[in-house]
Amino acid sequence: AGKAAAQMAAALERAWDGPLEGLIVTRYGYGEACKRIEIVEAAHPVPDEKGRAAAGRILEKVKGLTAEDLVLCLISGGASSLLALPAPGLSLADKQEVNRALLKSGANIGEMNTVRKHLSAIKGGRLAIAAQPARVLSWLISDVPNDDPGVIGSGPTVADRTTFAEARVVLEKYRIAPPAAVREHLEAGATGKIEETPKPADPRLKCVETI
Repeated sequence: AGKAAAQMAAALERAWDGPLEGLIVTRYGYGEACKRIEIVEAAHPVPDEKGRAAAGRILEKVKGLTAEDLVLCLISGGASSLLALPAPGLSLADKQEVNRALLKSGANIGEMNTVRKHLSAIKGGRLAIAAQPARVLSWLISDVPNDDPGVIGSGPTVADRTTFAEARVVLEKYRIAPPAAVREHLEAGATGKIEETPKPADPRLKCVETI
């Protein structure tokens, strides 16, 4: 996923001589011609239904794998908006509203992605967890200050150092009043009623490598 993901996929196809299948979601107008990897174009920076559907399909593709499988994740800037799969109990409209408010707020990319990760079913390391016990190899192209892998594309395959409580602080800092479902979701996460994103010491990430 990301604005450069289709170009990354085309390069991968040229270099990869083994069995290969996959799905890429990129920004409208950023597609490439690929033979073995499907390319879907969706909206950025505010997500749309095509992005939500593609993210859902990507998550399904990595479920039910074995330790013999290899998942290659190509992540670049824009993946946060393009992998728009709401957490259970949230709607795409909820995520769109929060995303628009964050974009207007002056929040930096790290703050925005702290919120995005905690409203998502796929970001903040959740994609890598869903792929277990397969090996996960991620190639990241950075568009963020200090090249923090957890911030690039909201780190769908990277351990998350942020928390639900910190996501609430970001919304409070910028005086963003989220939809009721978002507020209740973040409150449930901050009080331990919803599982946190996987953290650096999570043993489920032992088969994950990031470049």
